[in-house]
Amino acid sequence: MLTPPRTVVRRDGGLYALERALQRRGFRHVAGADEAGRGACAGPLVAAAAILPEGRRGEIDELADSKLLTPASRERVYHEVVTRALAYAVVVIPAEEVDARGLHVCNLAAMRRALASLTTRPEYVLTDGFGVDGLDVPGLAVWKGDRVAACVAAASVLAKVTRDRIMVELDERYPGYGFAEHKGYITAEHTGALRELGPCVEHRFSYVNVAAVSGRDGAPPRARRPVGGPAPEPMERAGAPRGTVGVALGEQPQPSAPVGEDVVMEGGVR
Repeated sequence: MLTPPRTVVRRDGGLYALERALQRRGFRHVAGADEAGRGACAGPLVAAAAILPEGRRGEIDELADSKLLTPASRERVYHEVVTRALAYAVVVIPAEEVDARGLHVCNLAAMRRALASLTTRPEYVLTDGFGVDGLDVPGLAVWKGDRVAACVAAASVLAKVTRDRIMVELDERYPGYGFAEHKGYITAEHTGALRELGPCVEHRFSYVNVAAVSGRDGAPPRARRPVGGPAPEPMERAGAPRGTVGVALGEQPQPSAPVGEDVVMEGGVR
């Protein structure tokens, strides 16, 4: 039996080269998945998945890694992605779930849920940085995938814009922390507010910097979130209710993917 020829993707091929190469090999629907908020010590973890159309219909002006875009550019690209995508999905994991299950476990589960919720079934999956197991289609983890593959960049923008909007809402609900400016990441201003005000329920108590100012830094990660504290109010946000799988295009969420043993990854500067 003859071995099929290798697919070669040129480094200078541009953001769409990898997807186009896969499509030429017969994988028409290539999905990208990415997350936002992994390094933040407050607010939710948000994962997204997207499938862009083949050819010029899937090419979006300004599309790039969400971290390289200005807020105004991200909003424009977000609108283009939700308008043009064959399918997209966004999953919101609240801070208390990150504390209970661990960041890495939640990250993998959120991307599985987002991919499972796509209304068009992917034939190949590209993820940013590390692989996601438990998928029933072939996939590839791409280093800096949001700068290499258009579908991953699209997912990056969906996740980032969704999370930034949530953090602006949380800034109104919990003033004084500056969530609207730093989006829950560890900045000097955020650190100062934590020391002055202490953490709120939207902080991740499994992170060492939050645990230290809460007086629970000696407790195991799972036990750091205070028991019996004020329950966070549900966020009324179309398509992404708090603590559930929010799916775009009016589809119902698929069952959550099972999660394995907790793996806690604490703190860190973005």
